[in-house]
Amino acid sequence: VALLAQRHGTSLSKSKERALSAEVAIAGKRVAVAFPQTYMNNSGESVRLLARRFGIETGDQLIVVHDELDLETGRLKLKQGGGMAGHNGLKSIMQHVGTTDFVRLRIGVGKPPASQAGRDYVLRRPGKAEQTILDVAVERSVDAIEMLVTDGIDAAMAVVNRRPDGT
Repeated sequence: VALLAQRHGTSLSKSKERALSAEVAIAGKRVAVAFPQTYMNNSGESVRLLARRFGIETGDQLIVVHDELDLETGRLKLKQGGGMAGHNGLKSIMQHVGTTDFVRLRIGVGKPPASQAGRDYVLRRPGKAEQTILDVAVERSVDAIEMLVTDGIDAAMAVVNRRPDGT
């Protein structure tokens, strides 16, 4: 989110909606970007306030970027709607905005070792090699969001959801 704001000439700043936020223009379209400053399990509180502030009325106007244990590190997947897959941040957003029909950009972080809880795994600092993969994934995520805004969900999914080998 910070990189998206930076690419479009601004930076995130504190907002009364308990988030760091900014407004950018992508291909002439007004886009609000935000990073909730609540605990992840309560991120829906901030999203609801931000949706009200920016006039977001339907799920397809909302893009949620989140980590995904079920995808290998660095893999991106874009979809609209669906289940919460045990992700408490998504559950909170669904409860506060009243729909599951929002767009999700999932960034793979891989599965934790059997001996480590998922919560501890996602909160740890990644190793150097993994961080390099995640840095590339962040760049590709910004590209995906820009494509989503300019070309729509179907076109963006066709590009983003392809595996690196083209399948």
